[in-house]
Amino acid sequence: MKDVLEVRQVSKVYEGQRGVHQLDFTMERGEIVGFLGPNGAGKTTTMRMITGYLHPTEGSVLVDGVSVHDQGRSVRSKIGYLPETPPLYPDMTVQSYLKFVANLRDVPAREVKLRISEMVSRLGLQGREKQLVRGLSKGYKQRLGLAGAIIHKPDLLVLDEPTSGLDPNQIIEIRDLIRELGENHTVLLSTHILPEVSTLCNRMLIINQGRLVLDGSPQELGSAVGERFKVSLEVKATEQQLLQVLNPWEKAKSEVIPLSSTSSLSSSSEGNTEATASELAGEDHTAASVAETTGTPDTGETASHLASTVHVRLTGETSEDFREELFYLLSGAGLPILEMKRENLSLEQIFLKLTTSEPENYDAADAQDVSDPKVSNPGSEEGSQ
Repeated sequence: MKDVLEVRQVSKVYEGQRGVHQLDFTMERGEIVGFLGPNGAGKTTTMRMITGYLHPTEGSVLVDGVSVHDQGRSVRSKIGYLPETPPLYPDMTVQSYLKFVANLRDVPAREVKLRISEMVSRLGLQGREKQLVRGLSKGYKQRLGLAGAIIHKPDLLVLDEPTSGLDPNQIIEIRDLIRELGENHTVLLSTHILPEVSTLCNRMLIINQGRLVLDGSPQELGSAVGERFKVSLEVKATEQQLLQVLNPWEKAKSEVIPLSSTSSLSSSSEGNTEATASELAGEDHTAASVAETTGTPDTGETASHLASTVHVRLTGETSEDFREELFYLLSGAGLPILEMKRENLSLEQIFLKLTTSEPENYDAADAQDVSDPKVSNPGSEEGSQ
């Protein structure tokens, strides 16, 4: 499949400051790609170079194989850009604004009316065509900005924090719109909301201090930081019983958590007598069920063994999810799992791990070797991040 966007060894260096360095990635048609990074990492600078608002110091940006900077006008017709703050005119009506943008984007005159009607319907702006932009809510302004970004049917859509400042209902609506747009457009989505990326995107790019530190799917994040799969368990068994089953297992290493090891019989005996009797009846029933399932004779010894609970942490050899295999291993041994929790790093923790260290192979002299005379205030480029 042909790449819609090609960013080839792109760098942007400001006088006395680093910008972005040797970014290299591509996007295929129909992809929704999340673009992540901490404040000041270079996201907005990168998007402005992709959309032709800035020229890179080095490297090239191609859309459908054509350079954004060599043939800017023709290439920009293939790009839709929604900044974090939509560029709206408060004294225009919704309809007049869309007509204005359609003319700027060289939409054929015979199609303008039809395109406006399509955008109003698609973005849920019905009944507001005559309303002044200043009277729109934040959510409707985002919708109108998005309508202006796609009215010319671009191949590539670049969205900078499209759900920023919206309420939960508006966020859901905009996400649904982006998901729908991804069916016909290639979408580069910049956001600080990590769950948004895992919900919307089939791929993510993480940038840190101007360098790309990850290019992969949300599911590959754990592998990117060398994380192993971990779970904590509460099992109805004795410690000896449990370790006899887990120690030979090659998928994961086990570690008993002594402070959490308790006896259900002991704890229940500290409560009321009726609860103890009920729990004992439940234990006998559990043992009998295990015996029926596994073919193990239901003896008093089995019920005694199942009276204790053990807490254990398992760490896999890789990032592979082994929970299903673990379930069958323990159920086959007649050891019921009372609780299982995954302890892997969250998306937020992995993001922090990737973006709180200095990127490898960075030469501090890079920021001083090349200056861009076109820009006198480098801080302004990243101010909206």
